[in-house]
Amino acid sequence: MSPLINHRRAITPRRAAAAVLTTALLIPLAACGDGSGSTGDKSEGPGPAATKGAPKADLTVLAASSLTDVFKAAGAAYEKENPGTKVTFSFAGSQELAAQVKQGAPADALVTADTKTMDGLSGDTGKPTVIAKNRLVIATGEGNPEKVGSLKDLADPKLKVVLAAPEVPVGRYSAQILDARKIQVKPVSQEPNVRAVLSKVSLGEADAGLVYKTDAATATDKVDAIDIPDAENAIASYPAATLKTSKNGEAADAFVAWLSTPAAQQILRAAGFQQP
Repeated sequence: MSPLINHRRAITPRRAAAAVLTTALLIPLAACGDGSGSTGDKSEGPGPAATKGAPKADLTVLAASSLTDVFKAAGAAYEKENPGTKVTFSFAGSQELAAQVKQGAPADALVTADTKTMDGLSGDTGKPTVIAKNRLVIATGEGNPEKVGSLKDLADPKLKVVLAAPEVPVGRYSAQILDARKIQVKPVSQEPNVRAVLSKVSLGEADAGLVYKTDAATATDKVDAIDIPDAENAIASYPAATLKTSKNGEAADAFVAWLSTPAAQQILRAAGFQQP
């Protein structure tokens, strides 16, 4: 088993955000292509072909919290590619998004951080396509003052560990990798989404927490990211789908299709997300 490495990123959040936004501005306006959903968290099929000249519409997209930064850049790029279209995002934990869909919240598309949540909404969505993947890291305070080096260190009762709630995708992934190693962790709190976990660590309210790699990368001036070896890690898949209740079905389909194009994939890669 490979030793765990305490990996600190040299870039600042400002530079990271600038890199993503620059990528969004440099992508070809007519970029198109197919994204291929792979396995891992059960891809729901091949990515749809890109559409050019999508219908103009004001779209509302429900998206997992871990997509907050990258989707702001992606939305700006899509609007530039499709003048007259406005994309508004509503970010929350995937389980909260699912509840909103069930309650009939007005929206056009949904992107979750796991296929399980999306599968549970099969009667409310079109066919989903996995657009990206992610991995977990251990987030610690800047400088890793408690010298956390591996998953097993999280079992130290003196360590204040925060995790996402078990019904949240990142919480489920966290439980999966801890249970696989028979590591018992008693978290000081269980949060409703990954950004809340990251916030607890960055504010010094917790010594460590399990978050997605891309989330840790947005706070490199406040947290350190401890890599977890592939053999001990979990892969998070992000499926996207149009909601059947959308009043802008064709435009929503076009946006979901665009997320699998080289243009969108370039933005996702720049933010640290993996290929679907």
